[in-house]
Amino acid sequence: MSTGGNPLGEAAPGPGIPAGAPPILDAGLKGLCPQCGAKTLFAGTARFADTCSACGLDFTKFNVGDGPAAFLTLILGTVIVAGAIIVELKFSPPLWVQMLIWIPVAAAGVLLLLRLAKGALMAAEYRNRAREGRIDPTPGDARSDDAA
Repeated sequence: MSTGGNPLGEAAPGPGIPAGAPPILDAGLKGLCPQCGAKTLFAGTARFADTCSACGLDFTKFNVGDGPAAFLTLILGTVIVAGAIIVELKFSPPLWVQMLIWIPVAAAGVLLLLRLAKGALMAAEYRNRAREGRIDPTPGDARSDDAA
């Protein structure tokens, strides 16, 4: 089933993307190498392996940084705060009950979703050939003339 070029779906790979490359969501969910699709992305619970043992892709050249943690903080935090507000308005439980509910939910959410977020972000970096940006204006370029 084709998704019309959507990198999250089963679309045919674009130029430069190997035919065995898994969709981004599958790479994140299953810990698949973004190049060959082997289950070699993680060496631990949420720690990347150094290289893919199947195709040799060097995972150390990718830098997902704090992106996965930032996404989880914003998304999971919003869900938890909304849930806590709804529980407070409907049931008005004591504070200790709110803490008993939401602290484990937050901890479980982070533990379950961090691996998914890290794997998906690395697969997206691979698929989009992400790299550090640099500014290298050419002489006569309109952007370099505006800077003066």
